[in-house]
Amino acid sequence: MKRKVHGPVSVKWRIFGSFALFTGVILLLLWVFQVVFLDAFYKAIKVNEIKASSYEICGNINFASLQDELQRIAIDNQICSIVCDGEGNRLYSENALPNCVIHRLSSWELAMVYTVTAQNGGSYFERFPQQIRPQITIFGDDVAIREEDPSEIMIFAQIVTRSDGKQLMVLMNSVISPVGATVETLRYQLLTVSLIMVVMGLSLAFILSRKIGRPVSLLNAAAKSLAEGNYDVRFDGGGYREISELSDTLNYAAQELSKTEKLQRDLVANISHDLRTPLTLITGYAEVMRDLPDENTPENIQIIIDEATRLSTLVNDVLDLSKLQAGVVSLEKRVYNLTASVRGILTRYSKMTDYHIVFYASEDVYICADELKISQVVYNLVNNAMTYTGNDKSVILRQRVEEGKVRISVSDTGEGIPQDKLNDIWERYYKVDKAHKRAQVGTGLGLAIVKMILDLHGGAYGVQSREGIGSTFWFEMDAVASPTEKEKSLPEASLS
Repeated sequence: MKRKVHGPVSVKWRIFGSFALFTGVILLLLWVFQVVFLDAFYKAIKVNEIKASSYEICGNINFASLQDELQRIAIDNQICSIVCDGEGNRLYSENALPNCVIHRLSSWELAMVYTVTAQNGGSYFERFPQQIRPQITIFGDDVAIREEDPSEIMIFAQIVTRSDGKQLMVLMNSVISPVGATVETLRYQLLTVSLIMVVMGLSLAFILSRKIGRPVSLLNAAAKSLAEGNYDVRFDGGGYREISELSDTLNYAAQELSKTEKLQRDLVANISHDLRTPLTLITGYAEVMRDLPDENTPENIQIIIDEATRLSTLVNDVLDLSKLQAGVVSLEKRVYNLTASVRGILTRYSKMTDYHIVFYASEDVYICADELKISQVVYNLVNNAMTYTGNDKSVILRQRVEEGKVRISVSDTGEGIPQDKLNDIWERYYKVDKAHKRAQVGTGLGLAIVKMILDLHGGAYGVQSREGIGSTFWFEMDAVASPTEKEKSLPEASLS
Protein backbone atom coordinates (compact mmCIF):
# COMPACT_ATOMS: atom_id res chain seq x y z
CA MET A 1 0.00 0.00 0.00
CA LYS A 2 1.53 3.31 -1.08
CA ARG A 3 1.78 6.03 1.51
CA LYS A 4 0.11 9.27 0.66
CA VAL A 5 2.64 12.06 0.32
CA HIS A 6 1.33 15.36 1.59
CA GLY A 7 2.29 18.45 -0.36
CA PRO A 8 2.95 21.97 0.91
CA VAL A 9 0.37 23.66 3.11
CA SER A 10 -2.33 25.49 1.16
CA VAL A 11 -2.54 29.27 1.10
CA LYS A 12 -5.77 29.26 3.08
CA TRP A 13 -4.35 27.32 6.02
CA ARG A 14 -1.06 29.19 5.91
CA ILE A 15 -2.91 32.50 6.21
CA PHE A 16 -5.11 31.05 8.97
CA GLY A 17 -2.04 29.86 10.86
CA SER A 18 -0.31 33.23 10.46
CA PHE A 19 -3.29 35.12 11.87
CA ALA A 20 -3.64 32.63 14.72
CA LEU A 21 0.06 32.96 15.55
CA PHE A 22 -0.21 36.76 15.42
CA THR A 23 -3.15 36.68 17.84
CA GLY A 24 -1.22 34.41 20.20
CA VAL A 25 1.84 36.68 20.16
CA ILE A 26 -0.29 39.77 20.91
CA LEU A 27 -1.97 38.02 23.84
CA LEU A 28 1.38 36.80 25.17
CA LEU A 29 2.80 40.32 25.06
CA LEU A 30 -0.25 41.68 26.87
CA TRP A 31 0.11 39.10 29.63
CA VAL A 32 3.85 39.66 29.99
CA PHE A 33 3.74 43.46 30.13
CA GLN A 34 0.48 43.89 32.01
CA VAL A 35 0.97 41.16 34.64
CA VAL A 36 4.54 39.93 34.86
CA PHE A 37 6.39 43.24 34.41
CA LEU A 38 3.70 45.58 35.71
CA ASP A 39 5.34 45.95 39.12
CA ALA A 40 8.77 46.67 37.65
CA PHE A 41 7.36 49.20 35.19
CA TYR A 42 5.35 50.90 37.93
CA LYS A 43 8.37 51.26 40.23
CA ALA A 44 10.55 52.57 37.41
CA ILE A 45 7.91 55.16 36.53
CA LYS A 46 7.63 56.29 40.16
CA VAL A 47 11.42 56.64 40.47
CA ASN A 48 11.60 58.71 37.27
CA GLU A 49 8.65 60.77 38.49
CA ILE A 50 10.28 61.79 41.80
CA LYS A 51 13.58 62.59 40.12
CA ALA A 52 11.91 64.64 37.39
CA SER A 53 9.95 66.58 40.05
CA SER A 54 13.17 67.29 41.95
CA TYR A 55 14.88 68.59 38.80
CA GLU A 56 11.85 70.79 38.14
CA ILE A 57 12.02 72.32 41.64
CA CYS A 58 15.76 72.92 41.28
CA GLY A 59 15.07 74.74 38.05
CA ASN A 60 12.61 77.07 39.84
CA ILE A 61 14.71 77.55 43.01
CA ASN A 62 15.21 81.29 42.33
CA PHE A 63 11.56 82.11 41.64
CA ALA A 64 9.11 83.49 44.19
CA SER A 65 6.48 81.03 43.00
CA LEU A 66 8.48 78.09 44.31
CA GLN A 67 5.90 77.29 46.99
CA ASP A 68 3.15 77.15 44.39
CA GLU A 69 5.28 74.77 42.35
CA LEU A 70 5.74 72.50 45.40
CA GLN A 71 2.00 72.51 45.97
CA ARG A 72 1.24 71.62 42.36
CA ILE A 73 3.68 68.69 42.42
CA ALA A 74 2.20 67.50 45.72
CA ILE A 75 -1.34 67.54 44.29
CA ASP A 76 -0.48 66.02 40.88
CA ASN A 77 2.08 63.40 41.92
CA GLN A 78 1.47 62.87 45.67
CA ILE A 79 5.07 63.84 46.47
CA CYS A 80 6.17 65.57 49.69
CA SER A 81 8.97 68.09 49.45
CA ILE A 82 11.22 70.16 51.68
CA VAL A 83 13.71 72.85 50.71
CA CYS A 84 16.27 73.52 53.47
CA ASP A 85 19.78 74.83 53.98
CA GLY A 86 22.86 73.01 55.24
CA GLU A 87 21.87 73.50 58.91
CA GLY A 88 18.50 71.84 58.39
CA ASN A 89 16.48 75.06 58.46
CA ARG A 90 13.33 74.62 56.35
CA LEU A 91 12.69 77.35 53.80
CA TYR A 92 9.85 75.72 51.85
CA SER A 93 7.73 72.67 52.65
CA GLU A 94 4.74 70.84 51.22
CA ASN A 95 3.15 67.71 52.72
CA ALA A 96 1.03 65.42 50.56
CA LEU A 97 1.17 62.08 52.42
CA PRO A 98 0.06 60.97 55.87
CA ASN A 99 2.95 60.13 58.17
CA CYS A 100 5.45 61.57 55.71
CA VAL A 101 8.95 60.38 56.54
CA ILE A 102 10.84 63.56 55.67
CA HIS A 103 8.40 65.79 57.57
CA ARG A 104 9.09 63.78 60.72
CA LEU A 105 12.79 64.62 60.51
CA SER A 106 14.27 67.17 62.89
CA SER A 107 16.58 69.99 61.80
CA TRP A 108 19.59 67.98 62.96
CA GLU A 109 18.42 64.95 60.90
CA LEU A 110 17.87 67.17 57.87
CA ALA A 111 21.40 68.51 58.32
CA MET A 112 22.69 64.94 58.40
CA VAL A 113 20.83 64.14 55.15
CA TYR A 114 22.39 67.28 53.63
CA THR A 115 25.86 66.08 54.67
CA VAL A 116 25.28 62.59 53.20
CA THR A 117 23.98 64.12 49.95
CA ALA A 118 26.99 66.40 49.66
CA GLN A 119 29.35 63.50 50.27
CA ASN A 120 27.48 61.52 47.56
CA GLY A 121 28.22 64.11 44.90
CA GLY A 122 25.19 66.34 45.41
CA SER A 123 22.51 63.66 44.80
CA TYR A 124 21.14 60.95 47.03
CA PHE A 125 18.43 58.35 46.41
CA GLU A 126 17.15 55.60 48.72
CA ARG A 127 14.23 53.18 48.55
CA PHE A 128 13.17 51.08 51.54
CA PRO A 129 10.04 49.24 52.72
CA GLN A 130 7.54 51.07 54.83
CA GLN A 131 6.98 49.74 58.35
CA ILE A 132 4.26 47.06 58.32
CA ARG A 133 1.25 47.95 60.39
CA PRO A 134 -1.13 45.22 61.64
CA GLN A 135 -4.81 45.70 60.84
CA ILE A 136 -7.47 44.26 63.22
CA THR A 137 -10.85 43.21 61.84
CA ILE A 138 -13.71 42.05 64.16
CA PHE A 139 -16.32 39.58 62.86
CA GLY A 140 -18.81 39.10 65.70
CA ASP A 141 -16.90 37.26 68.43
CA ASP A 142 -13.95 36.54 66.11
CA VAL A 143 -11.00 38.85 65.76
CA ALA A 144 -8.85 38.68 62.61
CA ILE A 145 -5.39 40.21 62.57
CA ARG A 146 -3.59 40.63 59.24
CA GLU A 147 -0.70 42.69 58.05
CA GLU A 148 -1.06 45.19 55.23
CA ASP A 149 0.99 44.73 52.08
CA PRO A 150 4.16 46.74 52.64
CA SER A 151 4.63 49.89 50.59
CA GLU A 152 8.01 51.21 49.57
CA ILE A 153 9.25 54.67 50.51
CA MET A 154 11.44 56.66 48.14
CA ILE A 155 13.63 59.55 49.26
CA PHE A 156 15.50 61.69 46.77
CA ALA A 157 17.75 64.56 47.80
CA GLN A 158 19.60 66.99 45.56
CA ILE A 159 21.79 69.99 46.38
CA VAL A 160 21.27 73.08 44.24
CA THR A 161 23.00 76.48 44.33
CA ARG A 162 20.77 79.52 44.41
CA SER A 163 21.55 82.69 42.47
CA ASP A 164 22.91 84.37 45.61
CA GLY A 165 25.48 81.61 45.99
CA LYS A 166 23.78 79.81 48.84
CA GLN A 167 23.46 76.03 48.56
CA LEU A 168 20.13 74.45 49.40
CA MET A 169 18.87 70.88 49.54
CA VAL A 170 15.69 69.74 47.80
CA LEU A 171 14.41 66.69 49.67
CA MET A 172 11.47 64.72 48.28
CA ASN A 173 9.46 61.76 49.49
CA SER A 174 7.04 59.49 47.62
CA VAL A 175 5.44 56.11 48.23
CA ILE A 176 5.33 53.11 45.92
CA SER A 177 2.08 51.40 46.74
CA PRO A 178 1.78 47.62 46.29
CA VAL A 179 0.15 46.61 42.96
CA GLY A 180 -0.94 43.10 43.95
CA ALA A 181 -4.63 43.96 43.81
CA THR A 182 -4.13 45.79 40.53
CA VAL A 183 -2.33 42.82 39.03
CA GLU A 184 -5.11 40.49 40.12
CA THR A 185 -7.70 42.79 38.56
CA LEU A 186 -5.71 42.99 35.33
CA ARG A 187 -5.33 39.22 35.31
CA TYR A 188 -9.10 38.72 35.29
CA GLN A 189 -9.55 41.45 32.71
CA LEU A 190 -6.87 40.00 30.47
CA LEU A 191 -8.36 36.54 30.79
CA THR A 192 -11.69 37.87 29.55
CA VAL A 193 -10.06 39.95 26.82
CA SER A 194 -7.93 36.99 25.77
CA LEU A 195 -10.92 34.72 25.33
CA ILE A 196 -12.69 37.38 23.26
CA MET A 197 -9.58 38.03 21.15
CA VAL A 198 -8.99 34.32 20.56
CA VAL A 199 -12.55 33.85 19.29
CA MET A 200 -12.50 37.02 17.19
CA GLY A 201 -8.95 36.40 15.92
CA LEU A 202 -9.61 32.84 14.85
CA SER A 203 -12.90 33.84 13.23
CA LEU A 204 -11.25 36.69 11.36
CA ALA A 205 -8.34 34.46 10.35
CA PHE A 206 -10.72 31.82 9.01
CA ILE A 207 -12.81 34.35 7.06
CA LEU A 208 -9.81 36.13 5.55
CA SER A 209 -7.96 32.92 4.72
CA ARG A 210 -11.04 31.55 2.99
CA LYS A 211 -11.66 34.81 1.14
CA ILE A 212 -8.04 35.05 -0.04
CA GLY A 213 -7.54 31.34 -0.66
CA ARG A 214 -10.73 30.79 -2.68
CA PRO A 215 -9.64 32.81 -5.78
CA VAL A 216 -6.28 31.01 -5.74
CA SER A 217 -8.04 27.63 -5.57
CA LEU A 218 -10.27 28.60 -8.50
CA LEU A 219 -7.23 29.70 -10.52
CA ASN A 220 -5.51 26.42 -9.71
CA ALA A 221 -8.50 24.40 -10.86
CA ALA A 222 -8.76 26.42 -14.08
CA ALA A 223 -5.00 26.03 -14.70
CA LYS A 224 -5.31 22.24 -14.37
CA SER A 225 -8.12 22.33 -16.93
CA LEU A 226 -5.90 24.40 -19.22
CA ALA A 227 -3.07 21.88 -18.81
CA GLU A 228 -5.44 19.14 -19.96
CA GLY A 229 -6.00 20.98 -23.26
CA ASN A 230 -9.20 22.90 -22.48
CA TYR A 231 -8.27 26.25 -24.01
CA ASP A 232 -11.79 27.65 -23.59
CA VAL A 233 -11.37 27.84 -19.81
CA ARG A 234 -11.66 31.32 -18.29
CA PHE A 235 -9.78 32.59 -15.25
CA ASP A 236 -11.66 34.76 -12.76
CA GLY A 237 -9.37 36.70 -10.44
CA GLY A 238 -11.78 38.00 -7.82
CA GLY A 239 -11.30 41.29 -6.01
CA TYR A 240 -7.51 41.41 -5.48
CA ARG A 241 -5.27 43.33 -7.86
CA GLU A 242 -2.45 40.77 -7.98
CA ILE A 243 -4.83 37.85 -8.51
CA SER A 244 -6.74 39.86 -11.12
CA GLU A 245 -3.50 40.57 -12.99
CA LEU A 246 -2.57 36.88 -12.79
CA SER A 247 -6.01 35.98 -14.18
CA ASP A 248 -5.56 38.36 -17.10
CA THR A 249 -2.14 36.85 -17.82
CA LEU A 250 -3.49 33.31 -17.70
CA ASN A 251 -6.43 34.25 -19.93
CA TYR A 252 -3.97 35.72 -22.42
CA ALA A 253 -1.81 32.60 -22.19
CA ALA A 254 -4.85 30.38 -22.79
CA GLN A 255 -5.78 32.48 -25.82
CA GLU A 256 -2.25 32.29 -27.24
CA LEU A 257 -2.01 28.55 -26.56
CA SER A 258 -5.33 28.05 -28.34
CA LYS A 259 -4.06 30.05 -31.29
CA THR A 260 -0.77 28.12 -31.35
CA GLU A 261 -2.62 24.80 -31.20
CA LYS A 262 -4.81 25.84 -34.14
CA LEU A 263 -1.80 27.04 -36.14
CA GLN A 264 0.00 23.76 -35.50
CA ARG A 265 -2.99 21.78 -36.74
CA ASP A 266 -3.23 24.03 -39.80
CA LEU A 267 0.50 23.71 -40.37
CA VAL A 268 0.38 19.91 -40.36
CA ALA A 269 -2.69 19.89 -42.62
CA ASN A 270 -1.28 22.41 -45.09
CA ILE A 271 2.18 20.88 -45.30
CA SER A 272 0.58 17.45 -45.73
CA HIS A 273 -1.47 18.88 -48.58
CA ASP A 274 1.56 20.50 -50.21
CA LEU A 275 3.56 17.32 -49.90
CA ARG A 276 0.79 15.06 -51.14
CA THR A 277 0.08 17.02 -54.35
CA PRO A 278 3.60 17.00 -55.88
CA LEU A 279 4.23 13.46 -54.72
CA THR A 280 1.03 12.34 -56.40
CA LEU A 281 1.99 14.13 -59.61
CA ILE A 282 5.54 12.73 -59.58
CA THR A 283 4.28 9.18 -58.96
CA GLY A 284 1.52 9.47 -61.57
CA TYR A 285 3.68 10.85 -64.36
CA ALA A 286 6.49 8.41 -63.57
CA GLU A 287 4.08 5.43 -63.79
CA VAL A 288 2.62 6.76 -67.05
CA MET A 289 6.08 7.16 -68.54
CA ARG A 290 6.99 3.65 -67.38
CA ASP A 291 3.86 2.00 -68.79
CA LEU A 292 3.43 4.10 -71.94
CA PRO A 293 6.63 4.63 -73.91
CA ASP A 294 5.00 7.39 -75.99
CA GLU A 295 4.46 9.49 -72.81
CA ASN A 296 8.20 9.70 -72.14
CA THR A 297 8.26 13.32 -73.36
CA PRO A 298 10.28 16.39 -72.24
CA GLU A 299 7.06 18.03 -71.05
CA ASN A 300 6.26 15.17 -68.65
CA ILE A 301 9.84 15.04 -67.42
CA GLN A 302 9.73 18.81 -66.78
CA ILE A 303 6.57 18.39 -64.72
CA ILE A 304 8.35 15.81 -62.56
CA ILE A 305 11.35 18.15 -62.20
CA ASP A 306 9.11 21.12 -61.26
CA GLU A 307 7.23 19.15 -58.62
CA ALA A 308 10.46 17.75 -57.19
CA THR A 309 11.83 21.31 -57.06
CA ARG A 310 8.69 22.41 -55.25
CA LEU A 311 9.17 19.61 -52.72
CA SER A 312 12.80 20.62 -52.22
CA THR A 313 11.80 24.26 -51.72
CA LEU A 314 9.18 23.32 -49.14
CA VAL A 315 11.62 21.13 -47.21
CA ASN A 316 14.29 23.87 -47.31
CA ASP A 317 11.81 26.45 -46.00
CA VAL A 318 10.79 24.16 -43.16
CA LEU A 319 14.44 23.58 -42.29
CA ASP A 320 15.21 27.33 -42.44
CA LEU A 321 12.27 28.08 -40.19
CA SER A 322 13.34 25.41 -37.71
CA LYS A 323 16.89 26.80 -37.59
CA LEU A 324 15.64 30.33 -37.03
CA GLN A 325 13.32 29.19 -34.26
CA ALA A 326 16.10 27.20 -32.60
CA GLY A 327 18.40 30.24 -32.68
CA VAL A 328 21.29 28.38 -34.31
CA VAL A 329 21.55 30.72 -37.30
CA SER A 330 24.53 33.09 -37.11
CA LEU A 331 24.53 36.36 -39.04
CA GLU A 332 27.46 37.33 -41.25
CA LYS A 333 26.99 41.09 -41.37
CA ARG A 334 28.83 43.34 -43.78
CA VAL A 335 28.21 46.65 -45.52
CA TYR A 336 26.69 46.15 -48.97
CA ASN A 337 24.52 47.94 -51.55
CA LEU A 338 20.92 47.03 -50.72
CA THR A 339 19.54 48.80 -53.80
CA ALA A 340 21.81 46.89 -56.19
CA SER A 341 20.99 43.62 -54.37
CA VAL A 342 17.24 44.15 -54.88
CA ARG A 343 17.78 45.00 -58.56
CA GLY A 344 19.76 41.79 -59.02
CA ILE A 345 16.99 39.71 -57.43
CA LEU A 346 14.32 41.26 -59.68
CA THR A 347 16.48 40.65 -62.76
CA ARG A 348 16.29 36.91 -62.06
CA TYR A 349 12.49 37.11 -61.79
CA SER A 350 12.19 38.88 -65.16
CA LYS A 351 13.84 35.93 -66.89
CA MET A 352 11.55 33.23 -65.42
CA THR A 353 8.09 34.78 -65.06
CA ASP A 354 5.56 36.84 -66.94
CA TYR A 355 4.73 39.06 -63.92
CA HIS A 356 5.16 42.82 -64.24
CA ILE A 357 7.61 43.71 -61.44
CA VAL A 358 8.77 47.31 -61.02
CA PHE A 359 11.31 48.77 -58.56
CA TYR A 360 11.42 52.51 -57.81
CA ALA A 361 14.65 53.72 -56.19
CA SER A 362 16.11 57.24 -56.52
CA GLU A 363 19.54 56.42 -55.07
CA ASP A 364 21.77 53.55 -53.98
CA VAL A 365 21.59 52.85 -50.26
CA TYR A 366 23.99 50.77 -48.16
CA ILE A 367 23.19 48.77 -45.04
CA CYS A 368 25.17 46.57 -42.64
CA ALA A 369 23.47 43.18 -42.58
CA ASP A 370 23.68 39.56 -43.68
CA GLU A 371 23.18 39.95 -47.44
CA LEU A 372 22.04 36.36 -47.97
CA LYS A 373 19.39 36.58 -45.23
CA ILE A 374 18.07 39.99 -46.36
CA SER A 375 17.93 38.68 -49.93
CA GLN A 376 15.79 35.84 -48.60
CA VAL A 377 13.49 38.45 -47.05
CA VAL A 378 13.11 40.22 -50.41
CA TYR A 379 12.54 36.90 -52.22
CA ASN A 380 9.82 35.85 -49.80
CA LEU A 381 8.02 39.21 -49.92
CA VAL A 382 8.09 39.23 -53.74
CA ASN A 383 6.91 35.59 -53.85
CA ASN A 384 4.06 36.46 -51.50
CA ALA A 385 3.05 39.45 -53.64
CA MET A 386 3.14 37.34 -56.81
CA THR A 387 0.98 34.70 -55.15
CA TYR A 388 -1.81 37.07 -54.12
CA THR A 389 -1.64 39.92 -56.65
CA GLY A 390 -4.53 40.67 -58.99
CA ASN A 391 -5.19 39.64 -62.56
CA ASP A 392 -2.87 42.36 -63.83
CA LYS A 393 0.04 40.36 -62.34
CA SER A 394 1.60 43.57 -61.12
CA VAL A 395 4.09 43.81 -58.23
CA ILE A 396 5.63 47.17 -57.24
CA LEU A 397 8.72 47.65 -55.06
CA ARG A 398 9.66 51.05 -53.63
CA GLN A 399 12.71 52.27 -51.76
CA ARG A 400 12.44 55.26 -49.40
CA VAL A 401 15.19 56.83 -47.28
CA GLU A 402 14.19 58.92 -44.29
CA GLU A 403 15.91 59.91 -41.00
CA GLY A 404 18.79 57.50 -41.46
CA LYS A 405 16.61 54.49 -42.31
CA VAL A 406 15.84 52.79 -45.59
CA ARG A 407 12.43 51.21 -46.18
CA ILE A 408 11.75 48.60 -48.86
CA SER A 409 8.05 48.07 -49.59
CA VAL A 410 6.45 45.41 -51.79
CA SER A 411 2.89 46.04 -53.04
CA ASP A 412 0.38 43.83 -54.82
CA THR A 413 -3.05 44.47 -56.33
CA GLY A 414 -4.84 41.52 -54.77
CA GLU A 415 -7.93 41.21 -52.59
CA GLY A 416 -6.30 42.65 -49.48
CA ILE A 417 -6.37 41.45 -45.88
CA PRO A 418 -9.01 42.24 -43.22
CA GLN A 419 -7.71 44.56 -40.50
CA ASP A 420 -8.33 42.05 -37.71
CA LYS A 421 -6.11 39.50 -39.46
CA LEU A 422 -3.02 41.69 -40.04
CA ASN A 423 -1.25 40.62 -36.84
CA ASP A 424 -1.76 36.91 -37.56
CA ILE A 425 -0.33 36.70 -41.06
CA TRP A 426 3.24 36.51 -39.76
CA GLU A 427 2.51 33.14 -38.15
CA ARG A 428 3.54 29.88 -39.79
CA TYR A 429 1.15 28.85 -42.55
CA TYR A 430 -1.56 31.24 -41.40
CA LYS A 431 -4.29 31.63 -44.03
CA VAL A 432 -6.74 34.52 -44.08
CA ASP A 433 -9.33 32.35 -45.81
CA LYS A 434 -10.14 28.81 -44.74
CA ALA A 435 -9.65 27.36 -48.22
CA HIS A 436 -6.04 26.30 -48.59
CA LYS A 437 -4.48 27.98 -51.58
CA ARG A 438 -1.12 26.54 -52.51
CA ALA A 439 1.35 29.27 -53.37
CA GLN A 440 2.35 29.70 -56.97
CA VAL A 441 5.94 30.47 -56.07
CA GLY A 442 6.30 30.15 -52.27
CA THR A 443 5.47 27.52 -49.69
CA GLY A 444 3.30 29.38 -47.16
CA LEU A 445 6.17 29.78 -44.68
CA GLY A 446 7.69 32.87 -46.27
CA LEU A 447 6.27 35.55 -43.96
CA ALA A 448 7.23 33.61 -40.82
CA ILE A 449 10.82 33.39 -42.15
CA VAL A 450 10.76 37.13 -42.97
CA LYS A 451 9.66 37.94 -39.43
CA MET A 452 12.40 35.87 -37.78
CA ILE A 453 15.20 37.15 -40.02
CA LEU A 454 14.24 40.79 -39.39
CA ASP A 455 13.93 40.12 -35.65
CA LEU A 456 17.51 38.79 -35.70
CA HIS A 457 18.67 41.99 -37.43
CA GLY A 458 16.65 44.25 -35.14
CA GLY A 459 14.81 45.67 -38.13
CA ALA A 460 11.24 46.93 -38.26
CA TYR A 461 8.55 45.47 -40.49
CA GLY A 462 4.83 45.68 -41.07
CA VAL A 463 1.95 45.60 -43.53
CA GLN A 464 -0.78 47.95 -44.73
CA SER A 465 -3.75 46.51 -46.55
CA ARG A 466 -7.14 47.60 -47.88
CA GLU A 467 -9.66 45.02 -48.93
CA GLY A 468 -10.30 45.06 -52.67
CA ILE A 469 -7.23 47.22 -53.36
CA GLY A 470 -4.19 45.22 -52.26
CA SER A 471 -1.49 44.91 -49.62
CA THR A 472 1.91 46.48 -49.01
CA PHE A 473 4.54 44.65 -46.98
CA TRP A 474 7.61 46.63 -45.84
CA PHE A 475 10.75 46.38 -43.78
CA GLU A 476 13.22 48.98 -42.49
CA MET A 477 16.97 48.84 -41.82
CA ASP A 478 19.52 51.41 -40.67
CA ALA A 479 21.23 53.06 -43.61
CA VAL A 480 25.02 53.41 -43.45
CA ALA A 481 27.59 55.33 -45.44
CA SER A 482 28.97 53.64 -48.53
CA PRO A 483 32.62 52.51 -48.49
CA THR A 484 33.48 55.32 -50.93
CA GLU A 485 31.87 57.97 -48.71
CA LYS A 486 33.78 56.59 -45.68
CA GLU A 487 37.08 56.92 -47.55
CA LYS A 488 36.26 60.52 -48.53
CA SER A 489 35.54 61.42 -44.92
CA LEU A 490 38.89 60.03 -43.65
CA PRO A 491 41.94 62.34 -43.21
CA GLU A 492 44.63 62.20 -45.91
CA ALA A 493 47.11 60.61 -43.51
CA SER A 494 44.85 57.67 -42.87
CA LEU A 495 44.27 57.19 -46.60
CA SER A 496 48.00 56.93 -47.22
